[in-house]
Amino acid sequence: MVNSIILSIQTASIALGLAFPLGVLLARIMAGKRFRGQTAVETFFLLPVVLPPTVVGFLLIVLFGKHGPIGSLIEGIFGHPIMFTPWAAALASTVVAFPLMYQSAKAGFESINPEIEEAAKMDGAGKWRTFIHITMPLSAKALITGGILSFARALGEFGATLMFAGNIPGKTQTAPIAIYMAMESGRTDEAWLLVALLIIISFIMLYLSSFLKSK
Repeated sequence: MVNSIILSIQTASIALGLAFPLGVLLARIMAGKRFRGQTAVETFFLLPVVLPPTVVGFLLIVLFGKHGPIGSLIEGIFGHPIMFTPWAAALASTVVAFPLMYQSAKAGFESINPEIEEAAKMDGAGKWRTFIHITMPLSAKALITGGILSFARALGEFGATLMFAGNIPGKTQTAPIAIYMAMESGRTDEAWLLVALLIIISFIMLYLSSFLKSK
């Protein structure tokens, strides 16, 4: 039981580490842009929010499975498939966490007055320095909020993880999967304890997010 909580926190941390830079990068590219097909592109980014977890899991298997285009490449490089490994759990969590990070980052970037960034560039700061020293600090609340929500979402991922990473105790059995298995085997007390821990962690995450928004 303790292992499943630790694994969930580790998995969510890795997912945040992947979703944060990717979400920030794509949000920066898309923020303030208007081009043909933009709605389709952004809809694609947000699909994991509305897709059933089993669909996400199925697509991950198709792409990253042993016979998938990316999965076969990974196996050829590293000598073993990514499926049924802790990295599979992290990848599944990253996919479902990314849309929250992207949305928050994009909203934060678009809330900044463009004239502030333009003034920095006119003073000699390049795009990269302006982004690091102006854009990121001014959108810090939105980025932190996105990170918190992404971590919480990754922590609670179940369906896609079960399909893609499996249920291997101590290896891929995250807390949500452990709750399901405990209920299936009649270990109600264990399930309640895990549920309580996840509720407490999720409450703290959401409280922090709401607190930041109110400031």
